Order: sequence, then C-alpha cells, then structure tokens
Amino acid sequence: MSTSPVPVIYGGDDVNPDTCGSMPSKADSLQPSQSSEETVVLKKKVNLLRGISIIIGTIIGAGIFISPKGILQHTGTVPMALAMWTACGILSLFGALSYAELGTSIPKSGAHYTYILEAFGPLSAFVRVWVELIIIRPASTAVISLAFGQYVLQPLFMPCGVPEIAVKITTTIGITAIMYINSMSVSWSARLQICLTFFKLGAILIIIIPGMVLLCKGETHNFHQPSHQKEVSLSGLPLAFYSGMYAYAGWFYMNFVTEEVENPEKNIPRAICISMVVVTVCYILTNVAYFAVMSPEELLASDAVAVTFAERLMGKFSVAVPIFVALSCFGSMNGGIFAVARMFFVASREGHLPEILSMIHVRKHTPLPAVIVLYPLTVLMLFVSDLYSLLNFLSFARWLFIGLAVTGLIYLRHKRPDMHRPFKVPLFIPVFFALTCFFIVALSLYSDPINTGIGCAITLTGIPAYYLFVVWDNKPKWFRRLMGSMTRTLQIILEVVPSEQHKD
Repeated sequence: MSTSPVPVIYGGDDVNPDTCGSMPSKADSLQPSQSSEETVVLKKKVNLLRGISIIIGTIIGAGIFISPKGILQHTGTVPMALAMWTACGILSLFGALSYAELGTSIPKSGAHYTYILEAFGPLSAFVRVWVELIIIRPASTAVISLAFGQYVLQPLFMPCGVPEIAVKITTTIGITAIMYINSMSVSWSARLQICLTFFKLGAILIIIIPGMVLLCKGETHNFHQPSHQKEVSLSGLPLAFYSGMYAYAGWFYMNFVTEEVENPEKNIPRAICISMVVVTVCYILTNVAYFAVMSPEELLASDAVAVTFAERLMGKFSVAVPIFVALSCFGSMNGGIFAVARMFFVASREGHLPEILSMIHVRKHTPLPAVIVLYPLTVLMLFVSDLYSLLNFLSFARWLFIGLAVTGLIYLRHKRPDMHRPFKVPLFIPVFFALTCFFIVALSLYSDPINTGIGCAITLTGIPAYYLFVVWDNKPKWFRRLMGSMTRTLQIILEVVPSEQHKD
C-alpha cells in the first residue's frame, strides 16, 4: 500500500541500478520496443453486447434455478410474490439508472470505490475496497464456485450424493480456469461471458415455454393458494424485499470496467436498461412457470426448484438441468472476477492497494496481478466451515456502500452542478433508491443485530488499516525496501508494467 515511491521496472531511464541489482537484463525484456506503436494499457474491448452479457451473466446465477422461495416464504401468496419480484426489478432498475449517470459523468473504472472516492474522499473509498478484498469477494466467489462444483458433478453421482472432497477439487479447478482465462485475455473472458449468458437465457426459456403452455391450458389453480397457513405479515414483507434485491444484485458490474467500454456515454445506459428489462422479465416469467407446475407448498419444499420442475415435465431430460445450473454459476464467477479485478486495479492506481495491482501484462494487456490476488483467499474460503454465515456478516456492507455511492450522485449534483452529465436521471430516482438501501441496512441491524454487528466490526477494521497503510508515510526503511523488492520481483515473475497512461 502507499509507501515512499518505489522505482518500478519498465525500462529506460526509470530503472534504478542501485536497487535492481543483477536483474536489469530480465527487466529490460519487459519493456516493449520503443519503435512499437502499441502502448501497454487496458484496451477498450467491451462493446454493447459484451456489456449486456457482463450484467445479465453476473446477475443470473444459481438462485433462480435452485431456490427462488425466499420471497414466497415472506409474502404468503403467489400474486404477492410475483408483485414483489416486479417491484424489486423496478427498484433495481432505479439503482442501475443512477449508476448509469455516475458511470457516464465519472468515466473511470471501479464502480462503488470510484464514486465514493470522488464524492466523499479516500477514507470511505478505502474502507469499501478493503472489505471487498479481504472478505466479500473471496467469500462470494467461493459460494458460487461451490455451487458450480456441486452441480457439475451431480449428473455423474445421481442418485447418490456428491462427495465433499470431489466438490472442492472441482471447485478449485473451476476457480483456476476462470483466473487463467481472465489473466490471459480480455477478449477470451468477454466471449466466454457472451456464450454463458446465452446458455443461461436458453435454460430459462426451457423453463418458461412449457410453463406458459400449461398456463394457456388453464393451469392457474396454484396462483390462488397461500404458501402456508398463517396470514401474510407486514413484518415479512421487508425480508421478502431483501431476498428480491439480493437476487437482482449485479446490475452495477459494467461500471467496474468503464474505462474499457467502447463509447461509454451511450453503451453504459443502453446496456444497463436492456439488461435490467431482460432480467426482470425472465425472473417474473420463470416464477410464473414454476407456479404453473408446482403448488406453493411444493416449491417451498424443493431444494432445487428447476430440477423438480424438469422432473415433472421433462422426465429423463431433467438430468441436464444441473449442467445448466453449473454453467450459470460459471458465468457468474467469470463476470464477477472480470469486473471486480478492475476495482482493485483502480484502487492500487490511487495508492490504496499495493502498487503491483495497478500493473498490466506487457503482451496480454490484462490486469493480471489484480485478477490473481483473489485466488489464494478464494481457495482458502472453500475450507471455511461456516462460509454462508460469513457472507451474512457482511451482506449489509454491500447495501451501505451502494447507498453511499448513490448518495454521492445527489451530493455531486449540489457540489458540482456544472459537471458533464451525458446521461441524467430525475432526482427522485437516486433519492428513493438511496433511502431504500439505508432502509435495508437498518433492517439488517434490527432483524439480526449480532451478525450485522460482527460485520460492522469487520468493516470498521478498514479505518485503522487506512491510517496504517495509506496515511502513515514515515514507515521504516526496511519495510520500504521489502515492499520495493517484492514489487520488482513480482514484476519480473508476472511480466507486468505500469499502465502507459499513468506513468509518472
């Protein structure tokens, strides 16, 4: 993290012979030819289709296929559940439109981190990226990866259960493959995301079409049954709302890669609007299809709703459903790693994370260190026994910082009214969405004060970390030498250099 300036190895006069020792010959090979017109930067390779695939492919994970029952549990009736799915989709669209304004008016990658930094300064932004790096992203990647490992092996072990060790080995292989693809090529990872997004939408259509056929035949009796005996409780509606908003989470992923988007002033708003409409329609119609086949009680009793649905209608073809779920998880893994690595890249560029994370591979032009920094932590998380509780500790942090970022939009409207805003939303949209985010945070504190308190304590560790690693300039010489040596060694091993756009 921020220390005294360390000479970095990217050739020419910037090499410090006193500190590089015997390594210049290898270091010099990292410097592109001076006659080459190609600069070492992150290229603008995210077009409209790729942007849509990043958003849709990351939002639609395993949840819609496995257990879309959180909303039904807390609403009590099918019509109320469908209304809640619709309301959550509209509210998520409000958040996405707010981020579209932020992404076009602040044309930098990094999403939440960048917007909070711009509006409220470095401390809040550092705490955001600190929590993301040490807990949230490794844990959430591990969770979706474990689902991938479970469902990719399920057809091989049916009807028996999948051994835990086999799941973890397969999960590790999947994580390794995703890290490798994202390290080697932006185009590979983007094309893979497009492919997996079409697989996801195809799987959803396989559910929607038979459900709509049954609905047209008059199979509507399940829509009039309550999901359980007790009446709908108003106290359950906020919890249903929380479940729905979690299902739609991911609409902000394109904002992580703003600097790599072609024509961002047009493509970011377009990709966000198209993606949110597609996801909302898919979620609502998928739930309608489920209820055309299953009663509310059957849906609540199922551990994998899509599998139960397929067994009812498709017979032996149901064995393919776990494969679709696994591919959906793989797409979420790929989109998440691709996007969030850019947050670490930008935070390092701002001096909030180790310098090596802001460097780019000399030939592949990928932020390789920012991608692989998550690898050891994610694999370690696979062996944490209570991983889901760990995510619960910090679920409130996501909404706190998203709400803070959208509040930053409102604040910048007042502080910088002349700021260039190619895309501007009516003010009531960010105000309503920010208030909703803070309501979710307050609900977490009220409904689960212990876990939320633990998560709050973990988040607050970012404050002393900020003063220790960023503000404190007078670090011991041995520490500065160690950090310099590690940076140079990692540069050589990984073949990375600072971005040409950001050299001093």
